[in-house]
Amino acid sequence: MLDPAEFRLLAEKLRGHTEYLYFHLMGEPLLHPQLAELLQIAGELGFHVMITTNATLLAEKGQILLDAPAVHKVNLSLQAFEANPQGSLEAYLMCCVDFVKKAAKRGILCEFRLWNQGGLESRNREILSCLAESFPEPWSESRNGKRLANRIWLDPGDRFDWPDLSLEEQAERRFCYGLRDQIGVLCDGTVVPCCLDHDGDIPLGNLFESSLDDILSSPRARAIYEGFSRRKAVEPLCRRCGYAKRFDK
Repeated sequence: MLDPAEFRLLAEKLRGHTEYLYFHLMGEPLLHPQLAELLQIAGELGFHVMITTNATLLAEKGQILLDAPAVHKVNLSLQAFEANPQGSLEAYLMCCVDFVKKAAKRGILCEFRLWNQGGLESRNREILSCLAESFPEPWSESRNGKRLANRIWLDPGDRFDWPDLSLEEQAERRFCYGLRDQIGVLCDGTVVPCCLDHDGDIPLGNLFESSLDDILSSPRARAIYEGFSRRKAVEPLCRRCGYAKRFDK
């Protein structure tokens, strides 16, 4: 529950390094009681905001996203349907469909994510059938997955194991885009290499205390970057990351 004043301070330190802020590093952004204020601050600072949500609170909080000019894209993780409070999968999906249609009309990009293949895909046929009723097939293939309508996509993907130091170590040979096209900033200001390090197992520095340039030039950060350049995971957490397997292909 990052305080808006602290959010502004951190966001100001990120200006010049990125145009995009992703409001997720584990957790559900729609739970934040001051979400509208955070989106307003991001817009004032010139950022485009990307939201990833399990969509279970869209009926209650979706209007906040629709009313925020800073919102550029909303990802809806449909594999989270088992947590939905609406009582049924159909009600959950209809709420999602209603939202993305409104969002697309306002110029917001929307993506249905279904990242559960190889694990929890037992109800995917039902999900896809429901989407087809609202967005008639055929769906065109695109770089983003399947294009359902203007500004609306479906991204099917494999289920993956989140990195955890308690897991068995995997192969050391690995590539990742952490520190190449993304960093993560936890609510206490800790900078981590990517959005999967939600517990701060790889702290690189604190943005409240240092500049991002200084943090990214630290010996630990450079070792991670240079290691991936050689297709080598130097951090124990990275050697236990199921998501990074997709870059091995």
